[in-house]
Amino acid sequence: MNKINNKIKRKLRNRKKLKNVNTNRYRISVSKSLNNISAQIIDDKQKKTLISASSIEKEVKKNKIEKMKKSSLIGEILAKRAKEKNISEVYFDRGEYRYHGRIKAFAETLRKNGLKF
Repeated sequence: MNKINNKIKRKLRNRKKLKNVNTNRYRISVSKSLNNISAQIIDDKQKKTLISASSIEKEVKKNKIEKMKKSSLIGEILAKRAKEKNISEVYFDRGEYRYHGRIKAFAETLRKNGLKF
């Protein structure tokens, strides 16, 4: 129970700080489970999801790959879709997750592929 509360507190604390600092950018929100990872680029002003990518999609799911490689692949897909919509500057909302492991690999892949945050 206490661990869940700490995760919720961390998520709300991170999101509050980020929204105060970044007003004119889109938000990349990440969520992960034990096997999958998904991410969205969200416009907070209109409250709409602009772009999304997930490891549950058919073209990703048919390839049996490791979790770390899967998160890098999702980063590449999301960056490519963002370039198609002319989105280059975003801010990274890691939510309740620590910047470590799969989340870190995902963020570094986004940076390599041209997104600035």
